[in-house]
Amino acid sequence: MANSVVHFEILGSDGAGLQKFYRDLFGWKIDANNPMNYGMVEAGKGGIGGGVGPSQDGSTLVTVYVDVDNLQAALDKAEKLGGKTVMPPMDVPGGPSIAQFTDPGGNVVGLVKGM
Repeated sequence: MANSVVHFEILGSDGAGLQKFYRDLFGWKIDANNPMNYGMVEAGKGGIGGGVGPSQDGSTLVTVYVDVDNLQAALDKAEKLGGKTVMPPMDVPGGPSIAQFTDPGGNVVGLVKGM
Protein backbone atom coordinates (compact mmCIF):
# COMPACT_ATOMS: atom_id res chain seq x y z
CA MET A 1 0.00 0.00 0.00
CA ALA A 2 1.40 3.41 -0.92
CA ASN A 3 1.50 5.95 1.89
CA SER A 4 1.10 3.40 4.66
CA VAL A 5 0.79 4.10 8.38
CA VAL A 6 4.31 3.72 9.79
CA HIS A 7 4.14 5.11 13.34
CA PHE A 8 1.65 5.88 16.11
CA GLU A 9 1.75 8.19 19.10
CA ILE A 10 -0.16 8.12 22.38
CA LEU A 11 0.46 11.29 24.39
CA GLY A 12 -0.91 12.74 27.60
CA SER A 13 -0.08 14.82 30.65
CA ASP A 14 1.49 11.83 32.49
CA GLY A 15 3.82 10.26 29.94
CA ALA A 16 5.46 7.90 32.44
CA GLY A 17 2.04 6.73 33.65
CA LEU A 18 0.90 6.05 30.08
CA GLN A 19 4.10 4.13 29.38
CA LYS A 20 3.52 1.95 32.46
CA PHE A 21 -0.13 1.42 31.51
CA TYR A 22 0.65 0.19 27.98
CA ARG A 23 3.68 -1.79 29.15
CA ASP A 24 1.51 -3.58 31.72
CA LEU A 25 -1.54 -3.92 29.47
CA PHE A 26 0.08 -5.22 26.29
CA GLY A 27 3.60 -6.16 27.36
CA TRP A 28 5.05 -3.50 25.04
CA LYS A 29 8.79 -2.89 25.25
CA ILE A 30 9.04 0.89 25.73
CA ASP A 31 12.37 2.72 25.82
CA ALA A 32 12.09 6.27 27.21
CA ASN A 33 15.80 6.70 27.83
CA ASN A 34 16.10 10.09 26.10
CA PRO A 35 15.96 13.76 27.15
CA MET A 36 12.27 14.10 26.17
CA ASN A 37 11.19 10.91 28.03
CA TYR A 38 9.48 9.86 24.78
CA GLY A 39 8.92 6.12 24.98
CA MET A 40 9.75 4.35 21.73
CA VAL A 41 7.64 1.22 21.27
CA GLU A 42 9.16 -1.68 19.35
CA ALA A 43 7.13 -2.96 16.43
CA GLY A 44 5.70 -6.40 17.04
CA LYS A 45 5.31 -9.09 14.41
CA GLY A 46 3.16 -7.66 11.65
CA GLY A 47 2.74 -4.34 13.50
CA ILE A 48 4.25 -0.90 13.51
CA GLY A 49 6.35 0.85 16.10
CA GLY A 50 5.26 3.96 17.90
CA GLY A 51 5.73 6.24 20.84
CA VAL A 52 4.11 6.83 24.22
CA GLY A 53 4.95 9.88 26.25
CA PRO A 54 4.20 13.33 27.59
CA SER A 55 2.44 15.89 25.43
CA GLN A 56 3.93 19.37 25.26
CA ASP A 57 0.76 21.10 26.47
CA GLY A 58 -0.72 18.40 28.72
CA SER A 59 -3.44 17.45 26.25
CA THR A 60 -4.32 13.87 25.34
CA LEU A 61 -3.79 12.78 21.78
CA VAL A 62 -3.56 9.65 19.64
CA THR A 63 -2.01 10.17 16.21
CA VAL A 64 -1.09 7.90 13.33
CA TYR A 65 1.75 8.90 11.00
CA VAL A 66 1.58 8.23 7.27
CA ASP A 67 4.74 7.90 5.18
CA VAL A 68 4.89 10.43 2.32
CA ASP A 69 7.56 11.51 -0.17
CA ASN A 70 6.94 15.25 0.25
CA LEU A 71 5.56 16.69 3.49
CA GLN A 72 4.59 20.10 2.11
CA ALA A 73 2.90 18.63 -0.97
CA ALA A 74 0.84 16.33 1.26
CA LEU A 75 -0.15 19.26 3.52
CA ASP A 76 -1.13 21.33 0.48
CA LYS A 77 -3.28 18.49 -0.84
CA ALA A 78 -4.90 17.97 2.58
CA GLU A 79 -5.80 21.67 2.69
CA LYS A 80 -7.30 21.55 -0.82
CA LEU A 81 -9.47 18.66 0.40
CA GLY A 82 -10.70 20.53 3.51
CA GLY A 83 -7.97 19.80 6.04
CA LYS A 84 -5.85 22.30 7.96
CA THR A 85 -2.14 22.32 8.73
CA VAL A 86 -1.49 22.21 12.47
CA MET A 87 2.28 21.64 12.35
CA PRO A 88 4.38 22.59 9.33
CA PRO A 89 7.30 20.36 8.32
CA MET A 90 9.99 20.08 10.97
CA ASP A 91 13.02 17.88 11.55
CA VAL A 92 12.99 15.75 14.69
CA PRO A 93 16.48 15.85 16.26
CA GLY A 94 18.15 12.57 15.32
CA GLY A 95 15.00 11.38 13.56
CA PRO A 96 12.76 11.87 10.58
CA SER A 97 10.96 14.96 9.28
CA ILE A 98 7.32 15.27 10.35
CA ALA A 99 4.24 17.45 9.90
CA GLN A 100 0.59 17.30 11.04
CA PHE A 101 -2.81 18.32 9.75
CA THR A 102 -6.41 17.97 10.83
CA ASP A 103 -8.89 16.26 8.56
CA PRO A 104 -12.33 17.82 7.94
CA GLY A 105 -13.62 16.00 11.06
CA GLY A 106 -10.93 17.55 13.28
CA ASN A 107 -8.76 14.43 13.67
CA VAL A 108 -5.01 15.06 13.83
CA VAL A 109 -3.03 13.02 11.30
CA GLY A 110 0.75 12.97 11.14
CA LEU A 111 2.97 12.83 8.10
CA VAL A 112 6.51 11.46 8.15
CA LYS A 113 9.36 11.38 5.67
CA GLY A 114 12.55 9.47 6.20
CA MET A 115 11.34 6.71 8.45
